[in-house]
Amino acid sequence: MDVLNFPNCRFRFKNNENIRQIFDPIRKKFVVLTPEEWVRQHTLLFLMNEKEFPPTLIAVERKVMVNGIPKRYDIVIHRPNGSILLLIECKAPQVRIDQDAFDQIARYNLSLQAQLLMVTNGLNHYFCTLDYANETYHFLKDLPSYSDIKKNA
Repeated sequence: MDVLNFPNCRFRFKNNENIRQIFDPIRKKFVVLTPEEWVRQHTLLFLMNEKEFPPTLIAVERKVMVNGIPKRYDIVIHRPNGSILLLIECKAPQVRIDQDAFDQIARYNLSLQAQLLMVTNGLNHYFCTLDYANETYHFLKDLPSYSDIKKNA
């Protein structure tokens, strides 16, 4: 697998019928190791280890309805009250982050209404905060830590 632009992480792997799998600490099971899953697992450990988001507030690959069509988001971080703080779209490293990726996360966010968005292919990461009252967004240089978000809430 590709070396990604995240801090070093330790993962659990296994082979099942010659299919390489990686352990997902949120779903608490082994999942097939695809290039996109490699990015998703790095992102999860980055969120928990570096940004201190509690695992109990993280959801992975759950259904969201987009214009009446069921889709699956990659990662969502909830606030303790259940509302959505952060929506994350993960792409495989070879997938260029372009307008299509931002359009996809924007469509998902129509129903989720997250405060923060992240789009990553493991090599490039983009973060933004949404201001619904003024209908604007602002790109951030980095994702704030959970403790910083709680301080500013």
